[in-house]
Amino acid sequence: MSHKENKKSHEENKEPEKSVTLPESEYLALKQDAEKASEFADKIMRLQADFENSRKRLEREKQEFIKFANEGVILELLNILDDLERAVGLAESKQEDLPAFLKGVEMIMAHLYEMLKVHGVKPIEAQGKIFDPNFHEALMQVENKDLADHTVVEEMQKGYLMNDRVLRTSKVKVSKKN
Repeated sequence: MSHKENKKSHEENKEPEKSVTLPESEYLALKQDAEKASEFADKIMRLQADFENSRKRLEREKQEFIKFANEGVILELLNILDDLERAVGLAESKQEDLPAFLKGVEMIMAHLYEMLKVHGVKPIEAQGKIFDPNFHEALMQVENKDLADHTVVEEMQKGYLMNDRVLRTSKVKVSKKN
């Protein structure tokens, strides 16, 4: 069947469009409803576009926030870095005042600990505590008959909490009875 024949056949099978008679008031009401529906569809499309633009803007702002969220902490660390550079400079100039050098390093550590505390970071208490896998990571076991099983006998690396959430577990050596 050719394209012309197919089209002609389709037109022959097509039912004639029906006419409906309505009172004028009903026709006007339907026409008004159709206009309202068109307006609402338009508003919905604009709202969807506004929503998508807002979503994209919020995503950009979130990325920008993440990019600079640590700026305050970094500034504080730069102050500590300045102190460390001064201490190294003194050590390199061969001034052999070891007690003064040690005091300077202790002051820098105190400054760093205070900064961490201000940001909700605190060390995990491990030494002498019963091993807790939520806070500790056992690296070694040692025999010790004087301590209860799974007691932390040595802290090999200090662990930290940040706002009561584990930031880094304590690396520990635990006891075992034989």
